[in-house]
Amino acid sequence: MIKVAMTGVYVDDVARAHAFYTDVLGFETRLHRNLGDDAPFVTVGAPQGTQPDLQLLLEPGQGPIAEPYHEALYAAGIPCIVFSVDDLRAEYARLSGLGVRFTHPPREQGPVLAAVFDDTVGNLVQLVQANE
Repeated sequence: MIKVAMTGVYVDDVARAHAFYTDVLGFETRLHRNLGDDAPFVTVGAPQGTQPDLQLLLEPGQGPIAEPYHEALYAAGIPCIVFSVDDLRAEYARLSGLGVRFTHPPREQGPVLAAVFDDTVGNLVQLVQANE
């Protein structure tokens, strides 16, 4: 069986992204290593016990491939990643209270309730809750 182990998201600043994804979104640090020349290798994941085998790599978004891709997604209003939550309205209220800027509040989108926010490091992120 093949499973997703890690996926990456390009960020403007790895240290700021790490702080936002852990302190604001509530992820935990899985790996935090210096690969030399101050090149960080940082992964985060859902809190312990929820998805232990899945990590999000916070990748430096500089370079000839990353920059155009990263900028084009943001300019087009396309989220770079989608996270699921059990109660989107509660998460929207919590994150808004922490100063997170949403580009659109919770609204029905087909089979899900969805909202999109700016992660402060160059990305739009979508939160979804399955409609039941």
